[in-house]
Amino acid sequence: MSKNIFLCAISNINSGTCNEDCKFCSQSVKYKADIERYIQKPVDDIVEEAKAARASGALGFCLVTANKGIDDKVLKFVCEVARAVSAEVPNLRLIACNGTASVEQLLVLKEAGVKAYNHNLETAEAFYPEVCTTHPWQERYETCENVNKAGLTLITGGIFGMGETQEDRISMLKALKSLNPTSVPLNFYHHNAALPLNPNPLTTDEALALITLAREIISDADRIMVAGGRELMFGARQNEIFEAGANSIVIGNYLTTKGRDKSSDLEMLKSLGFGVAKTV
Repeated sequence: MSKNIFLCAISNINSGTCNEDCKFCSQSVKYKADIERYIQKPVDDIVEEAKAARASGALGFCLVTANKGIDDKVLKFVCEVARAVSAEVPNLRLIACNGTASVEQLLVLKEAGVKAYNHNLETAEAFYPEVCTTHPWQERYETCENVNKAGLTLITGGIFGMGETQEDRISMLKALKSLNPTSVPLNFYHHNAALPLNPNPLTTDEALALITLAREIISDADRIMVAGGRELMFGARQNEIFEAGANSIVIGNYLTTKGRDKSSDLEMLKSLGFGVAKTV
């Protein structure tokens, strides 16, 4: 594995406004989780977040909206943000994560400076109806196919610890492999009391084994990223995720949960003898 770890930061540019019923997501209005909600984050604030992310070594910066998919209003806003960030932080690779999207919409994002699109399968096709009933898994898969058709870099992964079986996990990883993603974000369910799912039952050892399994099954992916839930799932053993097969992490805060202080992550990488990736 490379001695350089790819760092990515995310910005929740529209928060807590989704009408879908995904049981794992505190941004659904259905569950009334106690989170900050807003329609559009000020563009200047997003640009400042991008500058801070780049200063911490992040190469990727993901613009996330809380909705099922892209409509004209979302598309216009994400393009506006993308152009503003590109102008101020040109050496930051822009990623969009805005739900289901058509090839035509993705091409508009590409024209605005977006380089990659993140749309997670979340879980296995067979288990998906247990965690979401308002849209089908197949729509997620088709959006990932559209990303490839549009010539954007595909980032797609999922969540472990929602009550799925090991068979479900393997099924999801095989589906991810079939899409030939460049980066695979692995999230570990971070329980919120407002959500209907049970707390994450995985042990740290089981979670590490899933990282290794992902690396084995999706061997062509450039990056296996440990994303949401890292701090809670691995605690004092976060350093072990790299030995398990990860070579990328999200630094800073997540969508509705706090991440570890960036300096702590950078110090961890330094202590392990890793550098920070300078190029994609």
